[in-house]
Amino acid sequence: QVQLVESGGGLVQAGGSLRLSCVASGSIFSINGMGWYRQAPGKQRELVAVITSAGRVNYGDSVKGRFTISRDNAKNRVDLQMNSLKPEDTAVYYCKMWSPYVEVWGQGTLVTVSS
Repeated sequence: QVQLVESGGGLVQAGGSLRLSCVASGSIFSINGMGWYRQAPGKQRELVAVITSAGRVNYGDSVKGRFTISRDNAKNRVDLQMNSLKPEDTAVYYCKMWSPYVEVWGQGTLVTVSS
């Protein structure tokens, strides 16, 4: 069984920065990719950023140029550096990991950006 542990959420003022981290543990045989999605109140979950084991990256349009995803394959860890945060970035951020066998979601971490 695979578990994802997220950290780094919190409250920040608009224009500020936060860094989210997610570590996968458990029966990990192979990871194809890891990344982040978010869900704001009353909205659907949306892509923030994902990175494959080969280093291919995909960002959601609303965060391009402000957020940077990075990954440590040896530690099964993915980080999300969030800069120039806006109130509309407020959401619960979920880590996701996928492999040839399973897709796993973290419990979510709340990011609140005040204006």
